[in-house]
Amino acid sequence: MANNMDVGRSGTRRSAMAHINVTPFVDVMLVLLIIFMITAPMLDQGVEVDLPQVQQTPGLPADIEPMVVVLQSNGQISVDRVDIASVGSLERVVRQARENRPDLQVFLEADQAVAYGLVVQVMAAIKQAGIDKLGMVTRLPEE
Repeated sequence: MANNMDVGRSGTRRSAMAHINVTPFVDVMLVLLIIFMITAPMLDQGVEVDLPQVQQTPGLPADIEPMVVVLQSNGQISVDRVDIASVGSLERVVRQARENRPDLQVFLEADQAVAYGLVVQVMAAIKQAGIDKLGMVTRLPEE
């Protein structure tokens, strides 16, 4: 006769049932979900700039990664979320980036509360760094 473990009370052969314990999997998934829920809002942090409103703006090409220069209401300048000390150092940063990427496009996000003279100085520094086309970022009016 066969092995005693394979034979049930009625004398018929019984197959082994394999169960997968999903409890550790669920625990890991819950921990990952909590981690993503906590870190996701941190990834979207940026500089708060009150952009001027315009009625119509042309669309931006989606395939080109531009350099974004942000001019905050307090006069702080940042390039791609990195603070820059002055307008002179902005020119050096843009010039170095242009050496690595000759097709570099620069977009300027200037808060509408910034003095016009400072905006012009930033634009002049970008132009002196060798950028021919400078995009101004605006927003549509809220309806």
